[in-house]
Amino acid sequence: MSSFEGKPPASPASLRFGIFLTLAVVLAIGIGIFLHLNRARNRALQQEMTALRQRMEEVAGKAESAHLRAAAAEQSARQSATAREQAENAKNEAEAEARQAQERAEQAHQRADEAQKDKEQAVAEAERIRREREEELIRLQDALGKIAETRRTAMGLVMNLDSNAIQFAFDKAALLPQNRELLSRIAGILLTSRGYQITVYGHTDDVGSDAYNLDLSGRRAQAVRTYLVEAGVPPEIITTRGYGKRSPLVEGTTPEARAKNRRVEIGIVDTILDFTQAPK
Repeated sequence: MSSFEGKPPASPASLRFGIFLTLAVVLAIGIGIFLHLNRARNRALQQEMTALRQRMEEVAGKAESAHLRAAAAEQSARQSATAREQAENAKNEAEAEARQAQERAEQAHQRADEAQKDKEQAVAEAERIRREREEELIRLQDALGKIAETRRTAMGLVMNLDSNAIQFAFDKAALLPQNRELLSRIAGILLTSRGYQITVYGHTDDVGSDAYNLDLSGRRAQAVRTYLVEAGVPPEIITTRGYGKRSPLVEGTTPEARAKNRRVEIGIVDTILDFTQAPK
């Protein structure tokens, strides 16, 4: 006989309660297990979400960094392109300036060559003219020297018409007939030449005062000029100057010395060339 044999059979209500209780316990256990599993899944899901969020943030950071680097690279590329363009423009400008400088240098060199040629031609022309004027001066000196004493000076020629060539009456400035003939010959020679300035200088001896002799020498020089102009010598190239007794040709008071100092001189100066300067 089993142990249950002495117990009375359970009532239906008790049986239902026991079943309900058992179900309740099972349900509670199930719910507890479900809740536990659900919390575990939630925690796992949260961890995954957190990891995913961190990964997304990391990816976003890397993307931003990559974007910044790309932007910087693009900016650098633009700057490099701009720099290359500027460098190319600067190179082109420098080359253009160099070509212009070369052209200017060549033009300057050409002008220098032309200037040198012009200078050489000018020097040659000046030398030619100088030789011609020198030859003309020699010819003029030879021709005038056959009439009266004619000497060469740094400025040109001086023709000395002393008492052996021109004679004036005492205290007079009028030309004598023989003086006119001599001056006509001189005028004829002067008319064959050109490019000269002529000055007639009057001189006296030491007899008389300075003022008297200065006036007398001036009048005698003017008389010679007047005759030369009448003979055809252009008046604009002839001037006069009286020295009186201030510039004797020889010293002394003898009749011979005084005769030499009573004179008229004709100075002939070349107006085309300056014979005081050596040719260059």
